[in-house]
Amino acid sequence: MKLLAGLVRLDVFLYFISLITAVQAFFGGGTDNYRRKVSLELNPDLSGSSNVSVLHVRAVGGNDTLHFLWGSQGVPTLLLVHTDSPETRVQIDWERMLSNNISGSLTVEPASAVRYSTAFLFSKIWEYRDNSTDQSQAAADSYFPPYSLEEFTWEDLNRTLNHSALTAQLCGRNQSQHRGRVCFQISAFESWGRDPAWPRLLHSANSSQLRFVIEGVMPRSNCSRFALELLSIDSRDHEAREETHRSIDDEYTPSIFQVSQLVSVHVNSSAPVLSYAQWKPVAYRTASPVFEDSTPCRHSPASPPLPPPRLGLALAFFGGALDQGYRASAVNISFGIPGEPFYNATGYLSWSCLLGLGSPPEDSFSPLVLGIMVVGLGTPALLLLVGGAYVCVRRLGRQQPGYAPIN
Repeated sequence: MKLLAGLVRLDVFLYFISLITAVQAFFGGGTDNYRRKVSLELNPDLSGSSNVSVLHVRAVGGNDTLHFLWGSQGVPTLLLVHTDSPETRVQIDWERMLSNNISGSLTVEPASAVRYSTAFLFSKIWEYRDNSTDQSQAAADSYFPPYSLEEFTWEDLNRTLNHSALTAQLCGRNQSQHRGRVCFQISAFESWGRDPAWPRLLHSANSSQLRFVIEGVMPRSNCSRFALELLSIDSRDHEAREETHRSIDDEYTPSIFQVSQLVSVHVNSSAPVLSYAQWKPVAYRTASPVFEDSTPCRHSPASPPLPPPRLGLALAFFGGALDQGYRASAVNISFGIPGEPFYNATGYLSWSCLLGLGSPPEDSFSPLVLGIMVVGLGTPALLLLVGGAYVCVRRLGRQQPGYAPIN
C-alpha cells in the first residue's frame, strides 16, 4: 500500500509538472521561440592572408538581419547592427582597413536599412593588490599599470572557428608576458536557450555571449585581483543605464540571486531597451568549476558620458561621426572580494557576459521549481480543504432532528 501511495503521489507530481509546462508554453513562459538562421564568416571578401581578424556573424530573421562583427583590431570589439531587411550585407574596404585610413572602411549595405547600431569594447585589464579587509574599493596606490588590450598580439581566429557550434575564440598576450594568455570566446545562437556551462546565462536569437578568460598570466603581487574595463558606444540621443535585478531563485547559478546589466535607452523616454550587456556577478577560478570555485564580482557605476575612443571596428563603422554623434560609457568589473582566494591560487579566471539587441532575457522559474512550489504549497491547502469538508459532513450526519414525529 505504501508503494502504491508513493506511485500515486509521483503521478500527481508529474501531472502538475506537465500542466505547468503546458501553461508556460501557452502564455510564453519567459521563453522565446523565435529562430534565426545564423552563419559565421571570417574576413568577408578578403583575398589572401592577413594579421587582422574580423568575424562576421549574420543572423537572418523573417524580415530583418542582425550583424555581429567581432574583431581584434585596435581593441577587442563587438559591433552590433540591426537592419530591417533579410538581404543586407557587410562590405569591408580591406585596403583601408589594413592601412592607417581605417575610418569608414566597414559598412552595412544598403545603409538605408540600418535601424540601430552600437559597439562594446574591451579596452583594459586592471591588476591590483587586495590588502583590504572590508568591501570597500581598493586603494588607488594598490593598482599596477593596466594591461592595454590595444597593445596585445592576437592569434588568428581561423584556428578556433567552429561553424557547427557557432563559436570562435580570440587569444592574445602582451609583449611583456612570457607565459599565459587572455582569451575571449564568442558564441552565437539561433534560438532561445541556456548555456550549459556556469553561470548558465539565458540567451535568445538576438544575442551573443562572450567568455573572458585569464589563464596562466604571472601576477605582480601575492594578493592580485583583476578587473576588466567594458566600454559601450552609442548615439548621443541614447543613454547608458546600469541596472541590477534581484531574484529569489538560484536554480541555474547556485548562490547567485541577481543579474547585472548595462542597457541603452532613449534619453528621457520609456521606450524599450535598444541594446544591453548582461552578466551575473560571479566568476570562476578553474576551467571546469565546481561550486567552491566560484568567486563574487563587483562592478563600478556607469561612468558619465565619455568621448568614444577612435579604435578598431568602432572607428571603421562609425567613421567621422564617432566624434560628434556618439558617446561612450565605461563600467569596470572586478573579480573577487576580500576574504576570497586570490588569482594566485589557481592562475585562472573566467567571466561570461551576454551582449545583444533589444530587451535582455529575463529568468523565470523552471517548470520543475514551479511544480515543487505548487505541490509543496498546494498539498497542505488541499488537505485542509478535504479535511474540513469531511468534518462538516460528519457533523451534519450526527445531528439529531430538533422535533419528534407526530403519531
